[in-house]
Amino acid sequence: MLVTGMQADARAIVQTARAEAARWAHAYGYPASADHLARFLADRAQVYTQHAYMRPLGVIPLVAGIDEELGPQLFKVDPAGHTAGYRGAGAGAKDMEVEAHLEKAFRTPASSAALSADATIQAALGALTTVLGEDFKASEVEVGVVRGDEGRRFRVLSEAEVDAHLVALAERD
Repeated sequence: MLVTGMQADARAIVQTARAEAARWAHAYGYPASADHLARFLADRAQVYTQHAYMRPLGVIPLVAGIDEELGPQLFKVDPAGHTAGYRGAGAGAKDMEVEAHLEKAFRTPASSAALSADATIQAALGALTTVLGEDFKASEVEVGVVRGDEGRRFRVLSEAEVDAHLVALAERD
């Protein structure tokens, strides 16, 4: 889960998501899906918009996971309580530009399925570089990856791995 926005609200929403994931695992005996957590967070955010005495949460969570049947999933939850699935998404000041760039990279279902993990990482780094208009060093970017072939674990790429992707991206252009 990635959360952008107000730090206190981010902590609260992460704690809420963790509690719901633990409740789900205890009740049903298997981990909650990204889809379930996104819908749960969207429902909670929507309740906050209905009452005058509650302010909406100032965060945008991105929930990622790998479903055993459906494969990789990514959901973006709006502070108003709307959630949608994405192939690639951005959150923050220039999220629309990032999503437009990623949409070009993942234009058809066949092209996104054909992209390797390296090509996907390079597409994301390319979107950041293009939208922000600057070249990054490996120490300035943190890349997290969830892959099904690695036991559905989240891991952060090392600086050397990020540097290799940045070099490949620069050589491709």
